[in-house]
Amino acid sequence: MSEKCPVSETIARLQETIESGELKNPRCRRIAEEILDLVEDIAWGGASEEHLPTVRSLVQEFEEGAQSAAGIELAAWLQMTLEESGEVFASHITTHNCATGDCDKLTPAPCQMACPAGIDVPTYVTLIGMGKDAEAIEIIRRDNPFPWVCGLVCTRPCEFMCVRGRIDSPVSIKFLKAFAAERALSEHRYKNPPKAPDKGKKVCIIGAGPGGMSAAYYLALKGYTVRVIEALPVAGGMVMVGIPRYRLPREVIDREVAMIEDLGVEFVYNTRFGTDVTMDQLREEGFEAFLFAIGAHKAFKMGIPGEKDYPQVIEAIDLLRRVALGDRHVPGRRAVIIGGGNVAIDAARTCLRLGCEEVTIAYRRTRREMPADVEEIEQAEEEGVRFSFLTIPIKVEGKDGRVTALHCHRAELVRREGSSRMYPVPIMGSDFFIEADVIIGAIGQRVDSECMHELEDLRWTRRNTIDVRMASMETSMEGVFAVGDAVTGPATVISAIGGGKRAAEAIDRYLEGIPQPKMPPVPVRRARVPFIEVPASTKMTLKRPEMPLLNLDRRRTTYQQVELGYAEKDVRDEAIRCLRCDICKRCGECVKVCRDKMGIDALQLGYLDFDHPVQTDFRLTEERCICCGACAENCPNGAMQIEDRDGERILSICGTILNRQKLVYCEECGAVMGPAKYLDYIKKRFHTVGQISADHMVCEACARKRAAAPNLGGLPPSNI
Repeated sequence: MSEKCPVSETIARLQETIESGELKNPRCRRIAEEILDLVEDIAWGGASEEHLPTVRSLVQEFEEGAQSAAGIELAAWLQMTLEESGEVFASHITTHNCATGDCDKLTPAPCQMACPAGIDVPTYVTLIGMGKDAEAIEIIRRDNPFPWVCGLVCTRPCEFMCVRGRIDSPVSIKFLKAFAAERALSEHRYKNPPKAPDKGKKVCIIGAGPGGMSAAYYLALKGYTVRVIEALPVAGGMVMVGIPRYRLPREVIDREVAMIEDLGVEFVYNTRFGTDVTMDQLREEGFEAFLFAIGAHKAFKMGIPGEKDYPQVIEAIDLLRRVALGDRHVPGRRAVIIGGGNVAIDAARTCLRLGCEEVTIAYRRTRREMPADVEEIEQAEEEGVRFSFLTIPIKVEGKDGRVTALHCHRAELVRREGSSRMYPVPIMGSDFFIEADVIIGAIGQRVDSECMHELEDLRWTRRNTIDVRMASMETSMEGVFAVGDAVTGPATVISAIGGGKRAAEAIDRYLEGIPQPKMPPVPVRRARVPFIEVPASTKMTLKRPEMPLLNLDRRRTTYQQVELGYAEKDVRDEAIRCLRCDICKRCGECVKVCRDKMGIDALQLGYLDFDHPVQTDFRLTEERCICCGACAENCPNGAMQIEDRDGERILSICGTILNRQKLVYCEECGAVMGPAKYLDYIKKRFHTVGQISADHMVCEACARKRAAAPNLGGLPPSNI
């Protein structure tokens, strides 16, 4: 059983004691109620920095005045809880989040929990839907300094967890981010937040990839002097030299790097740690903390005969790096790429653009097992890349010092005992050859640790990655931290960014003498923005838009960006598809009370059942719903709402209008009686309603008055 949230437990304990009536002293009861109000603020995201000190002060005051046994016991329990779990209360205040999910209003959305950087996805998506692009970028950059970069190349783990996918398809979170970043930059509203005062301390970061630059950004905002050392002539790391320009234009990287430079971060290029500069030299310059974000720029060898015998056998990451730095020479007429990940796809599509006539990807498993993004595979096929699946390379063939073919075996997938994954096994006698004059390996990357030889006390893992405490990114050396692919092995841009943010916080703690956390931080809820009101029919009929692409001829011959981006109307509509899971925790209480207590079963919200989602149709609610409000009354965090407005009673869930019915008013006093459907339900269930006759409706109060004076109005009391 998971541990309960002490904030939620405090609320329950206070409520139980207050309602029991055991606090006989009126002053103690008042103080207990004040404590309850403050703790509820903390649990529901409405607390300020003054809340916790005030709670501590009130608990002390309560303890001094407690007289009854219940009061003394409660005071002792509160003191113990604040002492043992004070950090949890503080976390609720600063992060607007509850790690256990017990505090309903602070339960994070699945998309935010899936994001390695912990970005508040529902908030910024809603802001984009409102047309507030700059405000959305401000929210994103509190957790990710590269919204435009990630909007184009992120692997979007948030979308894999998007609850909308249980209805039709996930919200296109990634491309909404790209649109907002480009629009905010175009309107000159993409701005850095203010920096903290200079702390007079220096931090050196080795590696200008996404992890290192993210740490530089957050450290600069905290007031540190930051220098970034980079072996390449440009910033960006693998983002710059590993991702082709048709996916990520260079100007996108340059613009967001410039934002970091504007904070005063110093970049030193063409400088290799361990060769051009050493740790001792940096310490002599006054640097007190170091962050290694050196990436994984070295390729694994294929380990087949002939691999080292021909210059036409190259590594995919070397090819991509050369092209990114300006070398656009065609590597050969017929290229074979070995591998099935995004790097293999990038290398293949790059070869087409360089002028290769035939490009083939040889992969030892099937299409379904390919780790590359589905969209990338499909776009590569459209451009003319060929695929040879279930293909195991066994030898590079050549003649006169040049590659002529790749010798391969056909394979079949078999299941190994104790494993659920299928493994490729060569079929004997199935030899075949793929003609080629250049062979490109793309089977994985590793950390180049040669530059780290002077750090003798640095501990490494068996995978040849830097060993760190993941909560703080600390290494085995004091004052030395590490992030990115050097820690995780080849991973994603957003993972490196999340690590860089954690490292910046840990470096700040180290330099300030604050103990490091033992657990990784929970995602921070940045805001609770209002709902976008939308009819149920619109919510159901809006579909995820198709991404417009550059025409095939240009894609094969130029490095122009392939994905052209959404039109503004598509962006605003797509944001409206969001279900606002930052507010609705999908507990299903609304469905249960409607079905089991009221006996109406009007809410067809199948997506609320994570394990067994069934049909969802917001439009069906209107057919059965009587607008009684029981669902809204039992909703723990305000996702389901009912209100009377402009002569109607309106039921909505996170802004999606499920039902609206005209209100019936008392003909005597003008009081709201409710919609006709609701009144009919009450009449059938309880055999009473304020109806004088078929044509006259009065409220219960007025009906009772008429019952006491049946001659008023000349109407028979039998209809009351």
